[in-house]
Amino acid sequence: MSLSEDELSELKCSIQAQISRLDVKNKVRAVLDEVYATTGGRETGLEDLLVALRRRGIVDELVGQLRFDEELPGRIEPSKCEHPPCSTRLHHEALNDIGMGIARRHLCLEVQGGRAFLEHLGMQPRESAGTLSLSLHCRAQRCHSRPAPCACEPDLRVSFVMQLHSGNAASRMADGASLLAIKDPVQMILVRTDSAGDTELVSSHWLEWRSVLASPGSGWNTAIELKGVESESGVSVGVLDLRLQLVPPLEQPLDRDVVKAQLALEQRRKAERERLFLVYAKQWWREYLNIRPSHASRLVKIFAQGEVQEHAALLCNLLLGFGLDAYMCLGSKHGGDFYAWVMTRSHSGTTTFWESQTGCRFLHLLSTNTSVSSMTPPTPRHPYHTVGCVFNHSAFYANIQPTVDVSDCLFDLSNSSHWKAMSPEALSAAGAGNGPAPPPLTPPAIDPIVASNELEMQLRVVIAQHRETLSLSTVWDDQLCYLLSPALAAYELERATGLVPGKAEFEDAVRRIVPDGHTFKAFPIHFNHRQAHRVLETALSYPVCNEVVACRGDEVHIAVRVRVFAYPEHTCAVWVMFACTYSSVL
Repeated sequence: MSLSEDELSELKCSIQAQISRLDVKNKVRAVLDEVYATTGGRETGLEDLLVALRRRGIVDELVGQLRFDEELPGRIEPSKCEHPPCSTRLHHEALNDIGMGIARRHLCLEVQGGRAFLEHLGMQPRESAGTLSLSLHCRAQRCHSRPAPCACEPDLRVSFVMQLHSGNAASRMADGASLLAIKDPVQMILVRTDSAGDTELVSSHWLEWRSVLASPGSGWNTAIELKGVESESGVSVGVLDLRLQLVPPLEQPLDRDVVKAQLALEQRRKAERERLFLVYAKQWWREYLNIRPSHASRLVKIFAQGEVQEHAALLCNLLLGFGLDAYMCLGSKHGGDFYAWVMTRSHSGTTTFWESQTGCRFLHLLSTNTSVSSMTPPTPRHPYHTVGCVFNHSAFYANIQPTVDVSDCLFDLSNSSHWKAMSPEALSAAGAGNGPAPPPLTPPAIDPIVASNELEMQLRVVIAQHRETLSLSTVWDDQLCYLLSPALAAYELERATGLVPGKAEFEDAVRRIVPDGHTFKAFPIHFNHRQAHRVLETALSYPVCNEVVACRGDEVHIAVRVRVFAYPEHTCAVWVMFACTYSSVL
């Protein structure tokens, strides 16, 4: 049986975790010392050493402890680790050499199970209540566990192995002082997936792992209490039992007081940065109110939370990543509702508003009633009424113009008579060292061609079954199905770029294939999942699609085409087009 590179890495992760847990190294050394003593120091061959190890039962014990069958209780499953391209090679080299004296040090985090997940109290582990999966992020490395059925004591047993070196320091062994200087915590994310495939964030926890540096043998057992998210952030979700192990272990553990002092020092520095920024922000706010007392009623918020705000923050970060001069705007919509959107400014001074919920863009013009959209179909007017402040990762500006009406505001942020800026140095100091490096994106995990074909075949089955319940037979038109593909590709390109290519060519191709006297109907629709029954159920809620799928007439031919477009972070865009040709009997 041949193993892929990922499967081989998983196998090595599992073996190394068991070697560390069972203290195999010390047992092997004891056997070697015994063999050396009995032979009087004579040279001993490899076969003699293996025989001695088998006689003592060490090999059988290790093999017996390795559980690869998913149904075996108490198993420890290897995790799948993802790394940025620059460190993938170093990671696999480290896995190959781990425990063999090579100068690489890793953190092995073993999850030994979960308990007190009271939301699932009384639920059997095999009930169809969904699954729980655990993801870790540390130093630009991401690891994911296999899903475990939801239960009061979920079988979350998995080992994660993460490298504790940056790319330029992986060639030498990191000592205790170097490891103590690593400030990146381990972020643990617990996600629940229901039977329909929908995911829900259950908990997010930051684990400070450096206590392991002061533990004998560089091993540390602990339990962490997971808290809920958003409105349930103070509610306990459950408890995870963990064991952390440095591989290879430190020759001499650090003094526990030294580790505590370092962690306390970092906390004091962080608190001092936050205190200084708070003092500056209060002074800045007083100056802002002194400009005009009515500023107190404006929407100027440094810390804003909510679904719309989170979407806008994500979009702003994306545009900043592409090199645009992007800012998040806080204000209100027409009607007075608090709202957030994104603004970009070009080198020529053109201001564009971006709607994070729909992707629509609006060109801002200095006119009370003029604002044109850059996408088709054009939107006559943007929905934004007032703007209180704009900001991004390095700048914050509060609106001090006489009016907060977006249509009458100037967005020349360098004009201090229109916008009051916060000190960039204060903003930078407040955010310095407050979080680890952002994790790398997970590459697409599906083959879009295979996924498209599978979903299309499933849709053919459910469509035929649906028509059968209507006492209608189904005749498929494979050639028409083939011709629908360019249209679906064009729809996705339009969503991504705003361009609409190949429309005339598609219409010509359809006219050529549809016989004279026949009618062609089609209905395209977009999804972000690949569940055939849900796709058809949603599509049939539209009258046009219902007419296509339940088409009656003479010489009715049905067609369905699916195109799946894979994106990072397990995201996919699914386009489905239902079509039919028929000759009317009326």
